[in-house]
This record gives sequence, structure tokens and C-alpha cells, in this order.
Amino acid sequence: MAERDEPEFSGTWARKISKENLSETAYHAIRAALMHAQLAPGTKLRLRQMAAQFGVSATPMREALIRLVNEKALQLDARGTAFVPELTLTELREIRGIRLMLEGDCAARAAERAGDPGADELQEIHAGIMAALEAQDFARAVNLNTEFHLCLCRLADQPVTYDIVESLWVRCGPILSRLYDEGVPGYEGEHPHLRLIRAIRAGESRAARAEIEADIRGLGAGLDRFATQVDSKLAV
Repeated sequence: MAERDEPEFSGTWARKISKENLSETAYHAIRAALMHAQLAPGTKLRLRQMAAQFGVSATPMREALIRLVNEKALQLDARGTAFVPELTLTELREIRGIRLMLEGDCAARAAERAGDPGADELQEIHAGIMAALEAQDFARAVNLNTEFHLCLCRLADQPVTYDIVESLWVRCGPILSRLYDEGVPGYEGEHPHLRLIRAIRAGESRAARAEIEADIRGLGAGLDRFATQVDSKLAV
């Protein structure tokens, strides 16, 4: 795989935060940025720069970064600087397999309980994705795609499952920043999001599961080439 320039940290998503719960607020902001593909693999999160961006001292920012390192959402380089890790192909496929199971279960349950209000909510997000793609605002399209999947899981009303799915998106979100590097992927026939929404509106749990699985597999396969082929933990 050809080497790429190290991504530069972009702080457009970061906001200065109040004095209460500084570490907790910074943690959730960085975690959300990872989940919504606002931090690309390889991005370094330098302590002083991050603290200045958020308007906090180094201590709460360090606590937030170390918490994310402990959750394996970030890693530390030889100098102790936090960075967004590259996923290996093995890791990416494992995450995809777990998502197929859990998001499939959520889709089936959402079809049983969400009805028209839930379908309307998903329809609005999908329309936003299509508008963003039309405008070639790929960052917004990726952000809304993440929200579509998380909204689906919220509609299932399974809080424990939702928390697990969200943690998976924290791990795989950064690689989704590459989703449209080679243009908008094509679909055979109708977009699976639309078929999923129709299944939820009709209360068809098996169809809802099948459509979210088709969506995950369809987009996921295109990301394999952006994963590292060798697991650095096993390399000699």
C-alpha cells in the first residue's frame, strides 16, 4: 500500500468547554469525532495543541486521551503522543462481523417497534446523506451515515447493545473518512437504506435485518483496501 502523508489535526469540531467535568467533556467530544470520521487514521492528537483548542489545561486533556487509549480508540507513539490508529484488515473484518450481528438485531427489533415515526426519522437522515453527496460534501455524508446507523440502533431500544455498537463505531469511524476517496459507490437498484426504511415502516423484521446487513457488507467491502494488511502487533 502506498504511503500517505500524515493527516493534519483539524480542530473544526472542537469547542472550548466549561470548567465543570473538563476531562469528561473532552473525552466525549474526541470520542464523537472518532465515531463520525472527523479524525482520520494516523492523525496525531498533541497534548498542548488539543488543550489549547478546547481551552483547558493539559491535565484534563491528558486524562481524556489516556482514557481513549485504554479503550483502544487511540494509541501512543514512542514519544507518548496520542494518535488515531490504523485498523488492520483482520480488525476491520472482525468489527464488520460484529456489526452485522448487532445492527442486524437492532434493525429487526426496530421494525417491530419503531413504526412510521422511526421510519420518518431515518428517512430524514437519509435525505440529508443524499443532499450532501449531491453537493459533494463527503464529510457531511459520512457524518450523517454514522448517525443513520446509530439512530437505527436507538430505535431498537436496547441500551446495552447500543453502547456496544457505539464503541465499535469509535474504532471503525476513522477509516470511514476514506469512504468516498474514489467517488460515490454504486448500488444495484435501490439504496439499501430506502429498502430498510420501507421494511421498518411495514414492520417486517426479517427484511429490515437483511437490508442493514446488505448496507454494511456493500460499503464495508470497499474499505478493505484502506486497512493495513499486516498486524503490527504480530510483525517481526
